[in-house]
Amino acid sequence: MQRFILRAAIAALGLWLATEWLDGIYIDQPMTLVIAALLLGVVNALIRPLVILLTLPFTLVTLGLFLLVVNAAMLGLVALLLPGMHVVGFWDALWGALIVSIVSWIGSMIFGPVGKSK
Repeated sequence: MQRFILRAAIAALGLWLATEWLDGIYIDQPMTLVIAALLLGVVNALIRPLVILLTLPFTLVTLGLFLLVVNAAMLGLVALLLPGMHVVGFWDALWGALIVSIVSWIGSMIFGPVGKSK
């Protein structure tokens, strides 16, 4: 449970950076940021694997670059599901997903990978 909370905090940091750096992503309240990070974790755990499977041909043809579009779609889905989180357009979602991914990657380097328990 502690690892999930840590990963959600890292995702919240990535979302906060995305809201600070991009004009097209904004969150109304700080509590919405925490809920968005939790919801993004749930969406990435439940829906993203199915979407990746369905879009596998595109991912193979683009040598994996289509995964950026999938990540942007997951961020957009969270914004649709959560009142108080707004993503203006596709490019903002793409850049926001890239920022969240980079922050999560750095967090994994610091605290260890997802499946590894200490």
